[in-house]
Amino acid sequence: MITAHAITAISAAFLAAVVEVTEAYTIVLAVGLSRGWRSASAGTAAALIVLALMVAAFGPLLDRIQLAALQLPIGMLLLVFGMGWLRKAILRAGGIIPLHDENAIFASEFAGLPGGVVQKGFDTVGTLTAFQGVLLEGLEVIFIVIAVGAGRGLLVAASAGAALACLLVLLVGAIIHKPLSRVPENTLKFAVGVMLTSFGVFWIGEALSVAWPGADFALAYIAGSFLAAGLATATYLKRSAI
Repeated sequence: MITAHAITAISAAFLAAVVEVTEAYTIVLAVGLSRGWRSASAGTAAALIVLALMVAAFGPLLDRIQLAALQLPIGMLLLVFGMGWLRKAILRAGGIIPLHDENAIFASEFAGLPGGVVQKGFDTVGTLTAFQGVLLEGLEVIFIVIAVGAGRGLLVAASAGAALACLLVLLVGAIIHKPLSRVPENTLKFAVGVMLTSFGVFWIGEALSVAWPGADFALAYIAGSFLAAGLATATYLKRSAI
């Protein structure tokens, strides 16, 4: 049976992965074009190996932890993490801070790397840059997948959503070989911020034995409330700036 919790968990994992993998792809692309694809590939592969080892080592442990022990700490982390995403999305939508621009990020990353493609030998700068970018963005994806999927049998589903997002971004990136500036990243961050914040509130309530009306479907009206409040705040900020 597909529940609101399952739909929200899979959607949150998918959208968050699209955002994070797009940012990682931009860094790897800058490294590949500036320092060579050998460096970009080596750094990316090393980061993926580290991430895979972390998942293999800690993933099975989650099945042994009772749901009650996860609800409060994960709920608090999700609330803080989600509010951070939502706050920035509101400020961007309200015109307070600049919109996220993958073209600008690519130009900055490209300019920050030493010029000239390294043809031979091990390129430490390029490899470490790609490694760091992929590792950091990958850790965020893993955290979100665990946070929205653990304890309710949704880890596989959330992981599948994230994996599908990764494949989609990488497929598009492999075809166009350009920054994915057309991905509506700010809109996605707004949506992910709403979802993660809603999960945080829901899980904290569960830990405190709150009887949510509608059970798991409480996520729908919690998310709707955050979305409405976020859009209203962004509209107010935009009008105030005029």
